[in-house]
Amino acid sequence: MWRVRTPMFMKNSKEMEVINFADTPSIVSRYMLELRDVTIQHDPMRFRANLDRIGQIMAYEISKRLDYKETAVETPLGRCVCREPSDTVVVATILRAGLPFHHGFLNCFDRAENAFVSAYRRYREKGDTFDVLVEYLASPRLDGKTLLLVDPMLATGSSMELAYRALLTKGTPAKIHVASVIASRQSVEYVREHFPEDTTLWCGDIDDEVNSHSYIVPGLGDAGDLAFGIKE
Repeated sequence: MWRVRTPMFMKNSKEMEVINFADTPSIVSRYMLELRDVTIQHDPMRFRANLDRIGQIMAYEISKRLDYKETAVETPLGRCVCREPSDTVVVATILRAGLPFHHGFLNCFDRAENAFVSAYRRYREKGDTFDVLVEYLASPRLDGKTLLLVDPMLATGSSMELAYRALLTKGTPAKIHVASVIASRQSVEYVREHFPEDTTLWCGDIDDEVNSHSYIVPGLGDAGDLAFGIKE
């Protein structure tokens, strides 16, 4: 079992590329509106579909960062040289909220390998502090591959870091992309501090605050519950 304690806000000491889709208005802005709107988000099918659609768009943008090779193919009328990714892509997500987002990435990277991490918060008896625990990991070998670590909500960054540390037991990836639908500014700084400096972070939007329960404000609520129903 892996464990990490809730993080403190840390000063940025590394350069890391952060792509915030909210900086450039696009159809993603509409999907983000629907994810956040309490009058719309109570439709679980639409909520999952919007996570899926944002995942597909982010995957397309990430595909521009991959390495490619030329491959000759036969058409009905002749021979054509095309390009295909030479990277071996692994899409990894944190159960359960990450599943619809993960599916969107798979719709784009349909030949990707997959990894799944089960992480949850275990609150202590007093106060709002908690430990993040990992109990399950299913992953291929990662050595030399391109790892896409995707999770819709990046609140403190501790769950993402713990998932990453667990995945490193399966080898060291050549490239790392972290993708979230909504991140907090605190979590962006945390990822800067705890991930390799050449990591690229992709966000649908970045919110300013995290409350005492470590939820993003204004955020959208509990993505897992909105996608799959309330858990006990």
